[in-house]
Amino acid sequence: MVKKMSWIALLFVLILYFISFYSLYSHMNNQWLIVPPTYVMLVCSILVLALAILGFKDQSDKFAKLRSWISTILSSVLIFLLIVVVSFTTMFSGSKELLTITHSPDQHYTLKFYKTDAGAMGTFGVVGELQGPLWFKKVVYSERKVDQVDLEWSNNHTILINDHRVNLQQGEIWSLQ
Repeated sequence: MVKKMSWIALLFVLILYFISFYSLYSHMNNQWLIVPPTYVMLVCSILVLALAILGFKDQSDKFAKLRSWISTILSSVLIFLLIVVVSFTTMFSGSKELLTITHSPDQHYTLKFYKTDAGAMGTFGVVGELQGPLWFKKVVYSERKVDQVDLEWSNNHTILINDHRVNLQQGEIWSLQ
């Protein structure tokens, strides 16, 4: 089992990097957020670091030590970056209070609306997130300087939010500044 630790650690650290870059991409392009929360990624990165350190015991070939070094360095960098992200979002995210949850008439879509307040760092507003399976979610509505939502479903996939029509089937996103 020790012989495979360096391979397992390298594979997992590359997967964690892929997931982290996809998370960054999905936040920037408002795509479905399908990655686990950042703190889960941080715990997984710490476990990969432990596997990489255990991989140093493998002396079977000359590349085993190199794989362990690469895994150790990559996981250490990822741990540092994730700690920065967790710290940054904890300090600067502001408050997020659940306003309401609504379901489409056919129960296919679930939308959660939150009141956001950035405090002294920004403004307040409303954010609507389309809920998917597990922890998957996507922001479909965002409006600043509003503290309530007026909702009315037009049909199974179209909702009227504060007099703005959002078609969830077409993936429309409303962001009012």
